[in-house]
Amino acid sequence: MSKEKKILVGEDSSIIINLTKNVLAFENYQMKAAKNGKQVLEMLGNEDFDLILMDITMPIMDGVQCTKEIRNLPDPKKSKLPIIAITGNAANYTPEDFRRFGFDDFIQKPLDYDVVLATVKKFLS
Repeated sequence: MSKEKKILVGEDSSIIINLTKNVLAFENYQMKAAKNGKQVLEMLGNEDFDLILMDITMPIMDGVQCTKEIRNLPDPKKSKLPIIAITGNAANYTPEDFRRFGFDDFIQKPLDYDVVLATVKKFLS
């Protein structure tokens, strides 16, 4: 049996964190959450994850800045982690913008959890 995949969610909404945790647990993904980009970087420094779901609008450090910092990490495993943007403003950006920011994909809010799971599975299968 393969080991449980660990997902780090950078999201400042407790409601979205709890819903996402429940949906990911249903598929046996382990999830940890951070409320801002600074916490994402701290958690990533202390443990390994298989994927990051990252809100692009968070306090202290937003998801775009945090993703840029992750992409510049010296650890090649961590700097190349799949990072999926979560945004309520997807219409303001093109898929090319998200790639330029360092994201591998993006999901529009309000979150459709079938889309969340399909996107996560695409990167973790």
